[in-house]
Amino acid sequence: MTTRILLIRHGQTEWNRVERFRGQADVPLNETGLAQAEATGRRVAQTWRPVAVYSSPLSRAVKTAEAVARHFDLSVQIHPALADIDYGDWQGLTPDEARQRWPEEIDNWYNHPERARIPNGETLTELRQRAMRTVGELIANHADDTIVLVGHTVINRVILLGMLGLGNERFWRLRQDTCAINVIEAEAGDFTLVSLNDTCHLHG
Repeated sequence: MTTRILLIRHGQTEWNRVERFRGQADVPLNETGLAQAEATGRRVAQTWRPVAVYSSPLSRAVKTAEAVARHFDLSVQIHPALADIDYGDWQGLTPDEARQRWPEEIDNWYNHPERARIPNGETLTELRQRAMRTVGELIANHADDTIVLVGHTVINRVILLGMLGLGNERFWRLRQDTCAINVIEAEAGDFTLVSLNDTCHLHG
C-alpha cells in the first residue's frame, strides 16, 4: 500500500519578503501569500483527492491549508509537531542582526547547518526527529491514502532530507519556495520523491 504525501510550504509573509528568522513567530500571510494559497488550493483540487489536510499551528500555514481543504469539504487538522524550527534568540531578527551578536553560530547555520546551535532554540537534528516521527505516525494512519501536510521551509527541508536518507549538511541544497508542492510516495517504510519544489501553479 502506498501513501501519497503532498508536502506544501505556506504562502508569502512580510518576514519572508525581507528575510527575518520566523520560526515559531505567528507571522500572517500577506496579500501575495493569500493569493498563492488560493492558487495552491486550485492546483491540488485539479490533480489529487486528499482525504486529510494537516497543518502547522501557525496561522500562515493554517490559512494555506484552509485554501486547500475547502475544495474537499475537509477540516484542517492542526498538528503541533509540524510547527517550524524554534529559532530561539534569533526569532524576529534579520541574518545580519543575528550575525552581529552570534557570528560563529550564524556562520555554522549557513555553512555547517548540521552542527549549528541556535541560542535557546532547536537544532536541525532535534527538528528532524520530531518531524519524521510525525510523518511516520501520519503514514501509519493513512495507508493507501493521499494526505496534505502544510509546513514551513526549515521543517519541510528536513522532512525531505529524512525521506531521501540525506544528512542535515545538505540542508541548503534543497529549495522550498513559498507555496511549493512536493509529492512523495511512501511504501513499506521507504520513500520515493515524485516532484520537488513545484511552483508552476503560481505562474499561470
